Amino acid sequence: MSDLVSIFLHLLLFKLVAPVTFRHHHYDDLVRMLYKVHNECPHITRVYSIGRSVKGRHLYVLEFSDYPGIHEPLEPEVKYVGNMHGNEALGRELLLQLSEFLCEEFRNRNPRIVRLVEDTRIHVMPSMNPDGYEVAAAAQERDVSGYLVGRNNANGVDLNRNFPDLNTYIYYNEKNGGPNHHLPLPDNWKSQVEPETQAVIQWIRSFNFVLSANLHGGAVVANYPYDKSLEHRVRGFRRTANTPTPDDKLFQKLAKVYSYAHGWMHQGWNCGDYFPDGITNGASWYSLSKGMQDFNYLHTNCFEITLELSCDKFPLQGELQREWLGNREALIQFLEQVHQGIKGMVRDENYNNLADAVISVSGINHDVTSGAHGDYFRLLLPGTYTVTATAPGFDPETVSVTVGPAEPKLVDFQLKRSTPQAAPKRRIPNSGHRGRVLAEKVQPRAARKKETMMKQPQRGPA
Repeated sequence: MSDLVSIFLHLLLFKLVAPVTFRHHHYDDLVRMLYKVHNECPHITRVYSIGRSVKGRHLYVLEFSDYPGIHEPLEPEVKYVGNMHGNEALGRELLLQLSEFLCEEFRNRNPRIVRLVEDTRIHVMPSMNPDGYEVAAAAQERDVSGYLVGRNNANGVDLNRNFPDLNTYIYYNEKNGGPNHHLPLPDNWKSQVEPETQAVIQWIRSFNFVLSANLHGGAVVANYPYDKSLEHRVRGFRRTANTPTPDDKLFQKLAKVYSYAHGWMHQGWNCGDYFPDGITNGASWYSLSKGMQDFNYLHTNCFEITLELSCDKFPLQGELQREWLGNREALIQFLEQVHQGIKGMVRDENYNNLADAVISVSGINHDVTSGAHGDYFRLLLPGTYTVTATAPGFDPETVSVTVGPAEPKLVDFQLKRSTPQAAPKRRIPNSGHRGRVLAEKVQPRAARKKETMMKQPQRGPA
């Protein structure tokens, strides 16, 4: 009997560690696969939902970290989002493959993957549009042609044209002055977006994401912001024109990292299009308003690019293995890009952590802020920079930093509380007070609430 039990346990273990099969996964299959990976690697993974689709399907995320569910100060957060358009299925399958790969390689003690998981908090969302996918998959199974079948959500809305338009505000601010980061949302924004979009917005506001990629299909190119052209409409059409962000060189580098690590993207000629180095500025290709990529950059600390990964939006199952092998190294290398630039803690004189402190880099008109734990992350190319930290009620602190090509430079700030300045004295032209000097009253600035640096689970969607 003991031998039979041993054989049974061996077969069960073999089944658990078997790799993901190269096939398309319906919603129920996807959920089972996420929990299968979690069961294989329970100490470094967590499955959570950020909300539900129009038809009530969960928008699941699989997290990889050595402390799942916890934000570790100075450990950056990075995310992948797939299947935003339901009929673009390759990203969904690649992210399932990636999840299985990270788990297996960590268990095999692959030094590169162990280091990545221990130094990074990775969030993988295989499908942002599970309702659209089911429509597209059903059409594929019935061999029903239709380039756009299943693209939109169940309400018929294109989710990549559904985020609040913050580009209009930033283009105005760049010309007339105003905030260059964390642009506010309209008061009624929740009533203007779909359930899936609202869930993603609340998600990226709940985590201090640093880097992100959004996986699409229909072309083979790494697309970077801005997506919306600065040019005005011409005869009803928006003119395509290169519209760079203040971080344009950095975004080009991030896009090239993926393109050149990809099996063939960097060659440029794909799907009948030519993109030098396999990358493009979004607005230079075609102008897109209310997209998720620009929204990440303008409303949060997150730098996101869009990866177009296949000519066929819904590749045949027989093509999935080739696509995985062509994308595997690129998916890993892109995650590693979060470890560059500078990072550090912002504290006050008593070593209390300061959230929402603004980190500015001279010459780059786009700031980032410290997170709830007082830590900040600023992606930068190698070079020497002048960096300033500011917070209300504190004197700013400025340092010169030289950034290398490898690990991020650790740069901490300790801000001192501002000392109220005495008001200039002035004489009052009143005969009753001739010769007397009166001083104006000075209102002290409100002190900022202090936050202690505690290693506790970050509050996010359940």
